[in-house]
Amino acid sequence: MESAKDQVQQILNQLPDDVSLKDIQYHIDVRQKIEQGLEDSEAGRVVPHEEVQRRLAKWLTSTARAI
Repeated sequence: MESAKDQVQQILNQLPDDVSLKDIQYHIDVRQKIEQGLEDSEAGRVVPHEEVQRRLAKWLTSTARAI
């Protein structure tokens, strides 16, 4: 596994030279969230597709009523 420093260096190498600190932080955050999602998936910490559909339908119904 790559070190955190190696991962950040890889991100920096892919970005243009005039990138802002805000954009660098955004790319680091996205990478962290993807890695966390992969770890959660491997550990079985997921919501089944059917449950997501049920929750989304319920949310959409209650949101439509509020409009």
